[in-house]
Amino acid sequence: MPKMKSNRGAKKTFKTTAGGKVKRKHSLKRHILTKKSSKRIRQLRHDALVSDADLKRVKRMLLA
Repeated sequence: MPKMKSNRGAKKTFKTTAGGKVKRKHSLKRHILTKKSSKRIRQLRHDALVSDADLKRVKRMLLA
């Protein structure tokens, strides 16, 4: 049986922390930034953690 392959898109999107949690970037920061406040844009810079509801699915995509 062949090796399992990790999802290449997920591998480029998510990073794993040392404790086993998964980090992600915020959405809504690619374009149409002029109408968004400076505070909102600044807060979107920081990474967030993947929610518990999605964690199992994301880890399965990153398994390799």
